[in-house]
Amino acid sequence: MSNLAGNLAELIPLALVIALSPLSIIPGVLILTTPRARATGLAYLAGWVLGIALVTAAFVVAYELTGGLDKRPAWAPYVRIVAGVALIGFGFYRWFSRNRSSHSPKWLTSMTSAGPARAFLTAIVLTLANVKVFLMCVAAGLAIATAALGTVGAWTAVAIFAAFAASSVAIPVLAYVIAGERLDGPLDRLKVWMEANHAAMVAGILLVLGVALLYKGIHSL
Repeated sequence: MSNLAGNLAELIPLALVIALSPLSIIPGVLILTTPRARATGLAYLAGWVLGIALVTAAFVVAYELTGGLDKRPAWAPYVRIVAGVALIGFGFYRWFSRNRSSHSPKWLTSMTSAGPARAFLTAIVLTLANVKVFLMCVAAGLAIATAALGTVGAWTAVAIFAAFAASSVAIPVLAYVIAGERLDGPLDRLKVWMEANHAAMVAGILLVLGVALLYKGIHSL
């Protein structure tokens, strides 16, 4: 249990990087403007959770096939050190590039015409095509696999990580299922706020997580 709690301290910040990404939240908001908003939103949410869980689980399974999930490998501290340095570097990059203007890609604006099947597939594809999401899932998978949690603990950690990472999509989708069109105004304001502020928040999380991983890696040597 203590190993799982310690592992979650690493996983939740990684999940927050995904959750706070505008390319996580904005498609989930746009999907709620489609003609079949409730069904399409739930389909997108299902695909998003499944995609995150599958990418993360793939690296857990790959490691399990090589050495099992019950022992912490000798090279685990070095993985954390490398990951920590990489996240610190990425955090500084996100901070110094936070004021760059950007335009919504055409595929993003076309989400307003998606149906449930397309929304489900798009969500899964985004977990692979969005580099930030993919790298956070890889980092989470490696953190879980090398934490000596055992099989049950590892899969519990995967489920918790996927739930936290998908929370920023789950909250508006499930709220819309309950409240319907009354959320149109708040969701539009959330989209605008995220576009304006996400870079600074993500930069801060990446820097804190990078320093924590770097310290933990060095301390474990």
